[in-house]
Amino acid sequence: MIWALIALPTLCGLSAFFIRSDVWRRTLLVGTASVHFALVVCAWFLALPLTSAAGWLALDAASLLVLSISSGLFLAASLYAIGYLKDFQRAPIRDYLEGFEFSNRPERIFIGCLLLFLAAMTGVAVSIHLGLLWVAVEATTLASAPLIYYHRHHRSLEAAWKYLLICSVGIALALLGNFFMSVAVSAGADREINLLTSELIKHARQLSPAWLKASFLLMLVGYGTKMGLAPMHTWLPDAHSESPSLVSALLSGALLNCAFLAIARMHGILDAAGMGDFSRQMLLLFGLISMVWAAMLMISQTDYKRLLAYSSVEHMGVMAVGMGVGATSSVMLHAVNHSLAKASLFLVAGNILAAFRSKSIQDVEGIFRFLPLSGILWIAGFLAITGIPPFGLFISELLILKAALAAGRWLAAVGYLVALGIAFAAIAWGFMQMAFGQKAQSRLQAPVEESFRSVAVPLVLIGGVLVLGVWIPDPLWRFFIAAAEALTGGGF
Repeated sequence: MIWALIALPTLCGLSAFFIRSDVWRRTLLVGTASVHFALVVCAWFLALPLTSAAGWLALDAASLLVLSISSGLFLAASLYAIGYLKDFQRAPIRDYLEGFEFSNRPERIFIGCLLLFLAAMTGVAVSIHLGLLWVAVEATTLASAPLIYYHRHHRSLEAAWKYLLICSVGIALALLGNFFMSVAVSAGADREINLLTSELIKHARQLSPAWLKASFLLMLVGYGTKMGLAPMHTWLPDAHSESPSLVSALLSGALLNCAFLAIARMHGILDAAGMGDFSRQMLLLFGLISMVWAAMLMISQTDYKRLLAYSSVEHMGVMAVGMGVGATSSVMLHAVNHSLAKASLFLVAGNILAAFRSKSIQDVEGIFRFLPLSGILWIAGFLAITGIPPFGLFISELLILKAALAAGRWLAAVGYLVALGIAFAAIAWGFMQMAFGQKAQSRLQAPVEESFRSVAVPLVLIGGVLVLGVWIPDPLWRFFIAAAEALTGGGF
């Protein structure tokens, strides 16, 4: 099962580079995504954990949760990509902002890298050896960088290089963290211990405390760079803004969770070693910094895709705060809610960009008049991502706030609420202006016909957030608790 989940998108991704027919490539993309998702669904009915490769690969509850999010969003993005790629123009395209002409990357490279990106994210989810986990996280960077450069102009090139350079620095720090973990093992343990997280948790009390703390800090900064925690987040706004909208949906909704999983596994090791207070303090600190930093930057944003990108930084901060106050199972719920809501918003943003030919909030007014279906989804996404009931993010954010108050983190709770309030105001200003604005000279003069696929996919995603806000089935909540226990040995 585990090998099939990795091998399927890898082999199909390599095959896509050599397929000449556009129709067959797109069929391969959707078919691979569908089969991969079906395998993940089957895994929900198997006894966990599943192990392979001498225990280096494993599918526990936490892995399955992250894998389900990644696979589900990839299927949604692949269905959306069919209509997106049909509009692929082989002739030069005129840039909406600066007026120069550019051409997109060949479709075979785009689809091939998409499938390899899915394989790399699968590898992150199932890797429980710290060395292999590091390799898988680095593979996600290499596979996704060409996707950011799909629109071959100087802004996308700059975004791709910034993504590669900053994330490479981060991943280098994470590698140094692995080395420090090895030193913590050799300096503290009286027997040879490999870097399997299960073994490290089992023998955590034998590890050198100083080296273990240093290892965690390096990995927190290193993988936190990939997760988008401030102040290491600087690659994220450019990458999300310049990528195709379906790629932005995957970067925000799936990739960031993979980096979070790596940090959460390290937190579990420190918790088992009796140093959970240290790791929780660090997570709480970086989480609050990310929330406040992103909320302040959202105020001045005039690009709606960058606004969504900074919202992702804020929600990664929410997840870090949740881990910091011990609300691990609530963080699992928040990860699902955020991924569904943000992916839906980025796909709707793609519809808006295709119609209005601009990413500027000032240029996009009257979405309800010209794109009524996308306008409804845009406002629904706004209500969801800002945690307005009855959407699921309200529940997860409320549970995290409740945990902060129960833990006596009063200042953290105040900062948490202030950041959420500022973010709400900033997003509301931009979204309401875009949806209900009445500019005299609009870029559009008549309503635009919207394809079924372009609105059906984000509708299903935002519908999932709504359902989780109204009703969380008991088996699903128990699964969130199991995922928390798989990471830290506790949760509520």
